Amino acid sequence: MTGATPKVELRNIDLRYFTLDGETEAVSGFSLDVSPGEFVAIVGQSGCGKSTLLSLVAGILKPTAGEVLVNGSPVVGPSSICGYMLQQDYLFEWRSILDNVLLGAEIQGHDRLAARKRAELLLRGYGLGDFMAHFPHQLSGGMRQRAALARTLCTDPEILLLDEPFSALDFQTRLALADEVSDILRREGKTVILVTHDISEAVSMADRVIVMSKRPGRVKAVHDIMFDSQGGDRPSPFEARSRPEFQRYFDQIWGELEIHVGT
Repeated sequence: MTGATPKVELRNIDLRYFTLDGETEAVSGFSLDVSPGEFVAIVGQSGCGKSTLLSLVAGILKPTAGEVLVNGSPVVGPSSICGYMLQQDYLFEWRSILDNVLLGAEIQGHDRLAARKRAELLLRGYGLGDFMAHFPHQLSGGMRQRAALARTLCTDPEILLLDEPFSALDFQTRLALADEVSDILRREGKTVILVTHDISEAVSMADRVIVMSKRPGRVKAVHDIMFDSQGGDRPSPFEARSRPEFQRYFDQIWGELEIHVGT
């Protein structure tokens, strides 16, 4: 990824919240470049500002100081460049799965026929081709999250922002879905920023893991995740968990998080 023009740049970001009770410093002096096609994971304690960073990139929040750039231009508000996938699927129970997937395209004013073709293609590719006319309550948790991913990708965003997208699922479903999502996003060449509490998830899925300090959130450590692979192919997240490199990265990151726990 070195040498590429950054897809996302966070330059010396500060974010402070002001309430009647006073000022809260959420993020301080945070800088990060993400290259085109790179998969970056951000880990840290609850309340350290991980999700706040996603909102800054998405244009939902503005920094108190510093600058956020996407494709070299300052972020001034939400745009179709970023797709945001949250912890909950937030599917509308009264809309079919296909109509749920089309929601973002409708809001953004995309050509409906073209959007429908893309939605159907995505759903078939994600194993949901037989469930397009079903309603969310008829799907399992993993199927609902695949539908939510299809909805996010239906508008063909360049950047995917993933905020704990598997946290509501059971462990086995999380493992299976991590494999599926990682394969899909790498195949589509998306730039991805994943926020997670799960070190294993971060190490197994990401090209690079950013460890944040406790609030106010700063960059505590950066790990380039590399696995020895025949043919140069990266192992799937499930396969990566059995590699010796995985445990080394896990232990390093765990130690960095433990250093500041309770301090």
